[in-house]
Amino acid sequence: MENFSTTDPGMSFQKKVWITGGIFALIIVILLLFKTLFSLLLLVFAGVIITVYFYGVAGLFQRHFHWSPKLSIILSVILNIILLVTFFWFVGARIQQQVTQLTDTLPATIQKAKDQIGQSPIGNKLLQNLNSSGDSKKSIAAVKSFFSSSFGVLSDLYIVILLAAFFTASPALYKKGLIKLLPTKAKDKGKDLIEKISSLLKKWLKGQIIGIFFIAIVTAIGLLIIGMPLVLTLALIAGLMNFIPNFGPLIALIPAVLIALMQGPTTALIIFAMYTLIQIFQSAVTQPIVQKKMISIPPALTIMGQVAMGALGGFWGVLLATPFVAILMVVVQELYIDKQSGAKDKG
Repeated sequence: MENFSTTDPGMSFQKKVWITGGIFALIIVILLLFKTLFSLLLLVFAGVIITVYFYGVAGLFQRHFHWSPKLSIILSVILNIILLVTFFWFVGARIQQQVTQLTDTLPATIQKAKDQIGQSPIGNKLLQNLNSSGDSKKSIAAVKSFFSSSFGVLSDLYIVILLAAFFTASPALYKKGLIKLLPTKAKDKGKDLIEKISSLLKKWLKGQIIGIFFIAIVTAIGLLIIGMPLVLTLALIAGLMNFIPNFGPLIALIPAVLIALMQGPTTALIIFAMYTLIQIFQSAVTQPIVQKKMISIPPALTIMGQVAMGALGGFWGVLLATPFVAILMVVVQELYIDKQSGAKDKG
């Protein structure tokens, strides 16, 4: 009887090459698909956070005025839309004017900063090295890639708003859909976990809103005292950038220092010191108070999450890294640490 296990060595090697190539191709396709889906999931996550915000405001109406859940969520959405429209109606034109002025003056400001740096021997040598090596172009390309969006800024915002509208209209539908995907034994645990994540996101949003208002108001007061131009725009940038821990304050500092350089190096140093002191005060005084009532996330985990998610999801990854890390902590606590603690107690 012929032995079919013996094959031609040449054909065997060729087959192995094709199999190896196919495996590598499959891995590449999976990784590319994962990156694309991850960017889409971040938009879904952003829509969920907006929905949690609307329901958090609705919860305040229910607790204080004892209104029905349906009426509370309708009023929550309408009230926030009115506040947003009112803000842009009264302040939007001024902000647009200041943003245009900032955009127009920024190239001249950067050039003036380069000229001032180039006046010292060390600064001149540094600028020459950057221009000759092309590191500045690489840095700009890296920043553009890091803060790029999934489908374009307007498309991303449209998707997020649309998802938030659907989630807000019928959240129970999507919760039930998620729970149905779980095994029968895990359904109760899944319901409990979703409620805990929802509560966590509400607390995180409260802390962020408090931080945004605090930074914006204190920064505006400081800029007015110093006599800086574009106070409203710079204060708004500082407040909104506080939404991104660690990297946000640095991003907000750049335009403020560049504009201050137009008035002189001394003003730039004062602005740098003011922004630094505000962040130190927030980190040492206001943030611990807020975190006691809200949530506390280890700074190292936040930074690692921002770097990892920024590499995978660009701007949206950096923006949503903190709540993602917070959710991950809750999931690990509920599904692993608590079970390990329970097993030890039984043992």
